[in-house]
Amino acid sequence: MTPRLSFTRRALVCAAIALPFAAHAQADYPSKPIRIVVPVPPGGAADTLARLIGDRLTAKWGQPVIVENRAGANGNIGADMVAQAAPDGYTLLVSPPGPLTINKSLYKRLSFDSSTFVPVTVIAANPNVLLVHPKVPAKTLPELVAHAKANPGKLNYASSGAGSTTHLAGELLKQQAGIQATHVPYKGGPPAYADLMSGQVDLMFQGLATAMPQIQDGRLRVLAVGSAKRHPALPDVPTLSELMPGFVSVSWTGMAAPAKTPPAIVAKLQAAIAEGLSDAKGVKGLDVRDLVVNTPAEAARFFREEEQRWGDIIRTQGITLD
Repeated sequence: MTPRLSFTRRALVCAAIALPFAAHAQADYPSKPIRIVVPVPPGGAADTLARLIGDRLTAKWGQPVIVENRAGANGNIGADMVAQAAPDGYTLLVSPPGPLTINKSLYKRLSFDSSTFVPVTVIAANPNVLLVHPKVPAKTLPELVAHAKANPGKLNYASSGAGSTTHLAGELLKQQAGIQATHVPYKGGPPAYADLMSGQVDLMFQGLATAMPQIQDGRLRVLAVGSAKRHPALPDVPTLSELMPGFVSVSWTGMAAPAKTPPAIVAKLQAAIAEGLSDAKGVKGLDVRDLVVNTPAEAARFFREEEQRWGDIIRTQGITLD
């Protein structure tokens, strides 16, 4: 027997011995506490959903689920923690788009590769809506474009921060409409939204769930919805893609696991989350119309689409955070 054949035979024997133990470990999952890392501060959508999921998984499996907020560096600190964790299903990431699909294009150097994460599910997706303060003399998106072209460089738009979906949607609007507008980044959505309502800034992309009360009472005007189809809450408001083909913008929360997490564990997690959120109606602060809870394969496809969509605009507009 040659040394190579001897090594191959030993490897096959070891694999055959390990296989039953691996299958047994997956069948027993979870047998200890699970940690969900949220790479943003408490109080946002990702944090709320992570804690709701944690409660439901604890009730189902009888194992504690610990939610740990590790904010910083645009979500990269928490994401790196998960990327370095063992791929056994006991450390998971629940995150907004940045660390999962956007930051890879924004930063020249990252300590992790988001494309190696194993998608578990998209938990919820809230369409961004294009809002203007009533002082802006535009009641439709075409009117806004015409106004911007007649007043080049005079409009400004707020965002929750450089590299956020609200920022990138504004850049995409500028590119597709051929208009000029000044980006005003804020440290988070609440201060940006407050300045939009006070008229300090002219327009902003914002999640529909947040904006709906101000739309209803007339304090803000909605011109278009970022979902692929019209939203049932705003059936008379056109989608951005109706007016600008391919323009989709949603704020979403997804779950991912470290690279090489076994598919059986990923599938078990996704099924338990889908079951746990099936009765989420009535949960404070949650619009059940935004829940997605798709399959791992569907989530993987969605992550790729988002990475390409925002990566393209980041590159063409020369946006970088390094």
